[in-house]
Parts: sequence; C-alpha cells; structure tokens
Amino acid sequence: MTAPLPPPELREQALQALVAPDPEQKVLLALAIHARAATFSIANQRSGAEPPRLPGRPVRPELRSHLDVPKRSPYTPAGLAALLHAVAHIEFNAINLALDAAWRFDGMPPAYYLDWLRVAAEEAHHFSLLRTQLQAMGYDYGDFPAHTGLWDMTQKTSDDVLARMALVPRTLEARGLDATPAMQAKLRKVGTPDALAAVGILDIILRDEIGHVAIGNHWYRHLCGERGLEPVATYAELAAAYGAPRLKGPFNLDARRAAGFDEDELALLVD
Repeated sequence: MTAPLPPPELREQALQALVAPDPEQKVLLALAIHARAATFSIANQRSGAEPPRLPGRPVRPELRSHLDVPKRSPYTPAGLAALLHAVAHIEFNAINLALDAAWRFDGMPPAYYLDWLRVAAEEAHHFSLLRTQLQAMGYDYGDFPAHTGLWDMTQKTSDDVLARMALVPRTLEARGLDATPAMQAKLRKVGTPDALAAVGILDIILRDEIGHVAIGNHWYRHLCGERGLEPVATYAELAAAYGAPRLKGPFNLDARRAAGFDEDELALLVD
C-alpha cells in the first residue's frame, strides 16, 4: 500500500505566493493558503536558499522614488484613479510583506505563521476590492507609476524578526491608521459615486488594518519579552538603527489604542 503523502508545508506555500508575479495569481494563492492553513505542517526552519528576486511582481506599475511619483487632484477622474491606484499598490506590497513574514523567520510559534497568513489573505481581499473599483472606472493596476516605500523597509528588516515587527506593521502600516480618515474626508468632498465607493472600501481596510497592526504589536512584545528588552526604549533604538521615518500627526489615537499601542507609547508619539 502506498504511504500517504505528507501535508503541504505552510511556509513553503507562502513562498510560492510571494514569488508569484501575476497579481491575480498572488491573490488567489494567498486566499487559498489561508483557507487551508490548518491542514498544513509548519517547519521550524525554512528550506533552501532565498530566491534571487523577491517579491514576485508584474512588469507594471513602473516603480519610482516616492519623490518622483506625480501628485494629482482627486477631483478629476484620472486623479481619483491615481489615488486609488496608490492605495492598491500599498495593499499589493502588504500582501508580499505578510507572506515574507510567514516564510522568512525561523523558530516562531505556530500562531505567528497563521497570523501572517491571515494578514496576507485580508490584504489580498483589499487589493481585489481596489482593483475592481479601478477597473469599473476604466483603469487597472499598473496604469500609474508607484513607489516602493513599504517593501524597502521590509528588505531592510530581513535580518531580524524583532526589527520587522517594530518597523513594518507597528510603523509603516500604523501610518495607514492615521491617514485613512483624512483620505475618506477628502473623498466625501469629491462626492462622486466612484469616490463614495472608495470611502466604503477604505472602511473595510481601516477595520482590518487595526487587526494587522495589533498582530505586529503582539509579536513585537512577545519577542521583547523573550529577549529581555523594554519595548518602548527598544523601539526607539530600532527606529534609529534602521532609519525608520519620523512619524508626524495628526494621529488616529483611537485606532492606535484598538491596535494595541499603550498610553506611554501614544504620549511619546504626540510629544
């Protein structure tokens, strides 16, 4: 009798989605892996060398420095599409960073890997919502230039899971908690059906991103505890060492509290 095949390994599955260049394929893989995550084994160490080009991405959009991406008014159809394209690009990169967090770092508890597969699936859903809205407006992902800010910090922190948790979900993704309400207010002023549809999509994204930042906070504090580090002082050291951007207000303090930031951290942020 033939022996049963071993169950698929979760981190290897995450890598397959991470290297997929086609956005639609990446979305489908992220959703499928999350749906089946409970049936996978989880290796304590990743196998094989790192692929030469991470993450997998399509030929378009053209990637530029954030200083070279033109600003457009959302009061024009093309400008509104460019704004939604910028958010879609952030969500596409967020799929990749979640998959990378699940694949890259050895020796974490099983719940860590399941958490980041859940994040990847939710980011895939966000990207799909935004891409569908762009297509309804006569555009698609790739039609506007984009920048690489979120993935740049993901690469910088590839050597240490503590730095990754501190500076990607707790810093760059948390900036989305602050920026989204202002973006929604601007879109309500635009007032077109497409702009108001985007407001509804951003409601979903903001709700889920609170949970994603909370996951980053949880594992950051878990790792600080394991290493005997004080979280607030350690964050300042990591931000300086890795060149994290200095955060500027206004801050969405209610969303940050819901995402697990404590009052000492928020007081330092406001000061």
